[in-house]
Amino acid sequence: MDVFDLIFPRKCFGCGREGKYVCSSCLAKVKMSKLICPMCERPAIDGMTHSVCKKPLSLDGLISLWEYDGVIRKVILALKYKYATDIVTELQSYIVTKLKSSLVPNAQCLVPVPLHWHRENFRGFNQSEEIGKLLARQMSWKFVPDLLMRKKSTIPQTELKGNERTENIKGVFAFNPNYLVPNAQCLVLFDDVYTTGSTLKEACKVLKRGGAEKVWGLTIAR
Repeated sequence: MDVFDLIFPRKCFGCGREGKYVCSSCLAKVKMSKLICPMCERPAIDGMTHSVCKKPLSLDGLISLWEYDGVIRKVILALKYKYATDIVTELQSYIVTKLKSSLVPNAQCLVPVPLHWHRENFRGFNQSEEIGKLLARQMSWKFVPDLLMRKKSTIPQTELKGNERTENIKGVFAFNPNYLVPNAQCLVLFDDVYTTGSTLKEACKVLKRGGAEKVWGLTIAR
């Protein structure tokens, strides 16, 4: 037993059963998220953006693995404000298992949505970056955590609704000028939760202006 086992006892966030942070029984109760077009949010084959919805700077598709409910919601909330390496490792193993049945077409590189340095210092880590690093390794993708930079701190999106989220996130991201993105490369933009999609859409615009030809969104939940 190490210090993390003392701070975060290895009990399921759903039922409290000892042994795992997410037990298979509780995970089975969480519904799979339906595949939708990220622009109009209507059903879409394989999560691809509808041709009539697609714009030059829009996401090319979206995969969200579970609904934001039950044990998945609880473990994501725990990761936002607490940190234990074992929770991250366990969660990414479930993500890899799910993702291998719904692969992003021609994915080559994973880019986590960055936190502002002030918020990351306050939390002690960026949960999307920590999970994304392990996920990229398992999926044999490149991992580029600093391709996107967050220029300014904003009000947490969870405190806002609808159009407020869109306005709050405008102009927040910048493309790291130290990188060149091959035109043929498909990037996977990774975040924990897709709600209105404002964050992923804004980040996607910056990546495409920086040279990315295709960008898919990937989230744990929606």
